[in-house]
Amino acid sequence: MSPEEAYEYAEKYGPSEKTRKIVCEDPEFAYEYAENIDKCPHGDTRKAACKNSEYAYLYALNIDKKPRNDTRKAACKNSEIAYWYARDVDKEPRDDTRKIACEDPGYAYEYAYWVDQCPRDDTRKAVCKNSYSACSYAENVDNKPRNDTRKIACTDPYNAYKYAKYVDKCPRNDTRKAACKNAKYAYLYALDVDKCPRDDTLKAACENPEYAYLYALYVDKEPHENTRNAACKDPKYAYLYAKNVDKCSWENTRKAACENPEYAYKYALNIDKNFHEDTWEAVKNTEFKEKYEKFLNQIEKDKII
Repeated sequence: MSPEEAYEYAEKYGPSEKTRKIVCEDPEFAYEYAENIDKCPHGDTRKAACKNSEYAYLYALNIDKKPRNDTRKAACKNSEIAYWYARDVDKEPRDDTRKIACEDPGYAYEYAYWVDQCPRDDTRKAVCKNSYSACSYAENVDNKPRNDTRKIACTDPYNAYKYAKYVDKCPRNDTRKAACKNAKYAYLYALDVDKCPRDDTLKAACENPEYAYLYALYVDKEPHENTRNAACKDPKYAYLYAKNVDKCSWENTRKAACENPEYAYKYALNIDKNFHEDTWEAVKNTEFKEKYEKFLNQIEKDKII
């Protein structure tokens, strides 16, 4: 009889030493047996559950309903489960659960935030192995900037930006430099932290057509050749640049928009607001030809009126 079969038999006929012994060959069925059949703790089901960190935790939480050295020891074979045990079973910090939680930067942060509810050198040291955890620790546990957490946050553009915005709450050369390794976060840094344009954030944003366009629209708040040229690497953003930043037609934005018949049509409709050979050539053998012709016909009707 397998552990599963023994469990199903006990569901029908109730607990027995025989079925309990068999289910104890598997931590999951040992736990389920204790919860649903014995409906109380038993030394052999606990011992079997303790062969697996998660079931040791669940046994302590739902069956013993209190902490014990054996279930805690079993839980402490895994950083995540050690954190769960401290949070939900012990409901207080302990050196043993903290030590294991600190083997993983993410759970070191969770332990500090939810269990210790205060900063400590050991949890901070542990989180400083991961940029996201270091940034979160600085924001929510230390509640202030520190050189060690900032340094680690700056190994990732997103977390450098987050650190500057939510922890430092001001621009710094180190966080800006780190954010500028990614076009999106260079743009966001300029928008939310510097709150003004700079050559370095501009240059980084221009590595991506979308963020070049957004930089021009929301940071520069005016057109520039460098952002326009960058936006023109993508038909969509060339069109949007012409529509929302230049607010007029330019040969290079039209040429770029014409790489895609949809944006060629939209360029003619919303920016040129008239026929242009380039936009017509882009749409004439596509699904947008009919729309383009209707647009031209409407122009002629408007002239007559």
